Amino acid sequence: MAHPYRLREIAQQSGLSLATVDRVLNRRPGVRPSTVAEVEQAIAELDRQATQLRIAGRTFIVDLVMQTPARFSSAVRGALEAELPHLRPAVVRSRFHLQETSSPADVVRTLADIAQRGSHGVILKAPDAPEVVAAVDRLVAKGIPVVTLVTDVPASRRVAYVGIDNHAAGATAAYLVTQWGSSGSVLMTLSNADFRGEDDRAAGFRQTLAELAPGRTTREITGTDGLDATLLDAVATALREDPSIDAVYSIGGGNVATLEAFRRAGRECRVIVAHDLDDDNAVLLRQRRLSAVLHHDLREDMRRVCHVVMQAGGALPGPIHSLPSPIQVVTPFNTPAAFLPHR
Repeated sequence: MAHPYRLREIAQQSGLSLATVDRVLNRRPGVRPSTVAEVEQAIAELDRQATQLRIAGRTFIVDLVMQTPARFSSAVRGALEAELPHLRPAVVRSRFHLQETSSPADVVRTLADIAQRGSHGVILKAPDAPEVVAAVDRLVAKGIPVVTLVTDVPASRRVAYVGIDNHAAGATAAYLVTQWGSSGSVLMTLSNADFRGEDDRAAGFRQTLAELAPGRTTREITGTDGLDATLLDAVATALREDPSIDAVYSIGGGNVATLEAFRRAGRECRVIVAHDLDDDNAVLLRQRRLSAVLHHDLREDMRRVCHVVMQAGGALPGPIHSLPSPIQVVTPFNTPAAFLPHR
């Protein structure tokens, strides 16, 4: 029962006498199990309070760097800002570097600026490109931990990845598509194949679809940045070229445009599986225009990210792990209350 506390502190916390605590700690005979449990509980409570004291009054500056459509960066920003008050007694302040379209070079410049300015941690959604890997490594070498979000940069020295298991998400999407009665080609829409997370989703989808529906074909659209304007034309072209497309796995978003392209073509989209309950998808799901959304709790992810930054800074104890976020299959009938219209 190792601990750093004085005998008097444990006795005060547990409400037991000094002699009783001494007998428990030195494993002397004649002590009831319930008394041992009381001492163990007191030590655990002192551990938690010591953690609170370590972070009380400390301010952490975190930088959120994302290349993603505004609909998703807004959802992430909102989730982070909603969590900040719950991280007390620490104070966490956030700075935002959000772009809908950018290149790896743009990301590298942003990370270099952060390195020069200083930060307690960087939350990063960026392409898995060699120059981004090098920029992450330079940040970490300067003592600034980097946590990748939603899509990983696994060859870098990032301290953790926070997000879903993207390969498993793609496999789940393939399973759902095969249950809905569509039989034609499946259109996969990616925002950018350089994002490791999107590439993993596509790989999981292809592999599982081949197992569940051998011979069924897929078509892929990428390089749209998930923006409605570019996706509308790309989907329209795919529909003209392949009259059999009747299902969509939306990996990178832009579902308003995708459904509009089907409407203009006079075609039925029998099933569409999407990711994330951003504002657009929440509305489409309520209208039953999306079949299902693979969702994960962004607020829980943001809480995890901030805890990792505090752990990396020595303010919270314990090893840092990359644990996948649970995937929720959301339909029009089990939409979380937070995404329902206010009444």
